[in-house]
Amino acid sequence: MLAVDENGNMVDGDVIMAICANSMKKKGTLKNNTLVATIMSNLGLFIMGEKCGIDVLKTKVGDRYVLEEMLKGGHSIGGEQSGHVIFLDHNTTGDGLVSAIALASVMCEEGKLLSSLTSIIDIYPQVLKNARVAKSGDTSYSEDTVIMAAISKLEEKFSGEGRVLIRPSGTEPLVRVMIEGKNQEEITRDAEELAKLIEERLS
Repeated sequence: MLAVDENGNMVDGDVIMAICANSMKKKGTLKNNTLVATIMSNLGLFIMGEKCGIDVLKTKVGDRYVLEEMLKGGHSIGGEQSGHVIFLDHNTTGDGLVSAIALASVMCEEGKLLSSLTSIIDIYPQVLKNARVAKSGDTSYSEDTVIMAAISKLEEKFSGEGRVLIRPSGTEPLVRVMIEGKNQEEITRDAEELAKLIEERLS
């Protein structure tokens, strides 16, 4: 489920999870004090967890991996940026109606507009670029010293205020480069340069 606040701004799964998990923590219903998300969730969600004292576990992309981790650890909420949010006390799938009721309940309980509740999380700009490589599922970038040095340099530059995520496609000859940071123009340039480097080294 995705929501729209009273100003017409979209509220995605990461923001919905942040709002609901924080509310559950206040009420003592956030099992294990934990939220389960995927590696593609926005950096802002993980920073929110640190600020609010909520453990945010990362899984591979896909709500089946989120559910698997929730069942294994007995956690009560998890989901994806796309809006598939699982409230395990009520359902084992990302049920839009359950998510809508949960979000509306927080608004009613706290007496706040949705735009006000979203201030709990700062969403960082994200850029996703594809690097075309020789074969699908190619993970050899992790063994390439030039590529790994470039990634390390970017991570050092961001110093906790940005993130580099490299993920090979399992179906196409692509390596996906995702970079998050505070400056949209800067991370776009960095993602393009890193994707170009990966193509040069692996195509």
